[in-house]
Amino acid sequence: MKSNVGGMDRILRIVVGLVLIGLTLTGNIGIWGWLGVVPLATGAIGWCPPYALFGWNTCSAKSKA
Repeated sequence: MKSNVGGMDRILRIVVGLVLIGLTLTGNIGIWGWLGVVPLATGAIGWCPPYALFGWNTCSAKSKA
């Protein structure tokens, strides 16, 4: 798997995932908050299946100098 999730995208996914899970654990939102596991996981591993399917990539291009 080639990384297709860039730096800011990864940080945002991890934060959103943790917030959703935290809100679920505190009882502020229902069971749907467990969907926060998805952005947390994709942010942690740096690969997103829909990005791969559509050919999207938010990683910065690395020069080979």
